[in-house]
Amino acid sequence: MKKILLLCIVLFQYNAIAQQDAWVYFNAKANVQASLDNPITILTQQAIDRKNTYNIPIDERDVPVNESYIAMLKAPETGVTVHAKSKWFNAVYVRGSEAAINALVDDFDFVDYVDFADDNLNTPARFAEVNDKFSLENTNIDFNYGDAQNQVEMINAHALHLQDYTGQGIVVAIMDTGFPNVNTMDAFQRLRDNNDLLGGYDFVDRTENVYAYTENDHGTKVLSDMAGFITNQFVGTAPDASYYLFRTEDANSETPLEEANWVEAAERADSLGVHIINTSLGYRTYDNNNYSHTSADLDGQTTFITRGANIANEKGILVVTSSGNSGAVGVGAPADGTGVFSIGAVDADGAYAFFSSQGSDAQPTIKPDVVAQGEGAAVIDDTNTIVNNNGTSFSSPILAGGLASLWEALPEATNEEIKHYVRLSASQFNSPDYLLGYGIPNLQLALDIGLSLQEEAVFEFKVFPNPVTDVLNIQIPSMNNLTTLRVYDILGQSVLEQLLTSTTHQLDVSSMASGVYILSFQSENTSKTFKLIKS
Repeated sequence: MKKILLLCIVLFQYNAIAQQDAWVYFNAKANVQASLDNPITILTQQAIDRKNTYNIPIDERDVPVNESYIAMLKAPETGVTVHAKSKWFNAVYVRGSEAAINALVDDFDFVDYVDFADDNLNTPARFAEVNDKFSLENTNIDFNYGDAQNQVEMINAHALHLQDYTGQGIVVAIMDTGFPNVNTMDAFQRLRDNNDLLGGYDFVDRTENVYAYTENDHGTKVLSDMAGFITNQFVGTAPDASYYLFRTEDANSETPLEEANWVEAAERADSLGVHIINTSLGYRTYDNNNYSHTSADLDGQTTFITRGANIANEKGILVVTSSGNSGAVGVGAPADGTGVFSIGAVDADGAYAFFSSQGSDAQPTIKPDVVAQGEGAAVIDDTNTIVNNNGTSFSSPILAGGLASLWEALPEATNEEIKHYVRLSASQFNSPDYLLGYGIPNLQLALDIGLSLQEEAVFEFKVFPNPVTDVLNIQIPSMNNLTTLRVYDILGQSVLEQLLTSTTHQLDVSSMASGVYILSFQSENTSKTFKLIKS
């Protein structure tokens, strides 16, 4: 009997070890044309309106996965379990034996192919494991800045608030782990009073009650940096935006299923008309090292979550993510994404934070994109207490909230234009690196740049580049053969006056001090003013 029992234990352990994770891709969808002809059947009106506003096409990727296919894969005889689905990739995430998963291709003609999480490289552990993935971010700092003033003022988000740009009308989805007490805490009473908590979903436990999971308050802290409000003590960077909360991360394990959960949540966010996604999560190393991503995988377009994030960007969503807390080891996924706005961390003085993940030549674009305060960042925990934590998990929402306020001020801008304005405004735009990216943004300057460029886009006068370092190019309508150009500083004092006698002209501004100027064009036919940014 003991031998039989031992054999059963061994077999059980073998079967448990033999379980594999994989994406199963389908080759068709149901009722595609009918859905595209009547998009309200697959998207909310808000999502349709957002796509129309920014000329984002509604395409086959918006059509849901065929539920009858999923039902057939869930049948007991397949030997697999379905854990997540993706309409963008027309795929499901399954777990089962290698043989059972491979059999799906032969057994079901709608299955195109499978992609195992284990790439069979069987390499030794590449990175040191940590028992608590949020240990750094859950460690309180001994010193306390008292409130969120420094982190808000560092990116000049308070200047937008003073103009009543606080994120109103912008919808944000937060992908994270654990939002305990958000529905009851005083810090989010303002959100509840304004009906700006729009709902959410727990993709880990598959429940509508996104507040039920209470073992980790990481998501609560992340939300606080955007939407927290305690009178005279704390103000987030987008206190009047609206929020969906999605739990996609299982804090007790690290598996590629979390990537699948994230993509499914991003698809739901898109269908709900979300403008911005903030994700203070990153993936590189898994509990099963065979599933871990190599440095070569982090090329901006390979991992499942990064490809999903890039599609979200194509759909017009501004995807903001933390770069990671791995220092020189490098950024994780989806921060490597070409369409992702990844945020590194600095300390209270604007210096590189020791833990902030660095970019590398593996990514085709500069990573991180920009930085915000993440060392000693003020956050509100699930006991409604203001504490100071470390982590790019907090620099990301601090900036994402600022971007929500900026987008409210520039409602006609696209997600790509918002990113462009912010990069132009950042402290080291002319000399980006792998530590700080383009540097610390100045959101008031980003607003000025956006307004200036939008003005130029609808007027026949063209001035570029703007911001300018040395030479400003000027194009004027051909009918305005005689035009007077005057440049004024912010005090209204004239610093330059010149007569333009041709349709194209170059102006040397290298001797002008950095700052904001007003360009005034005056001719017999018309007059026009622009904001000019001298970098």
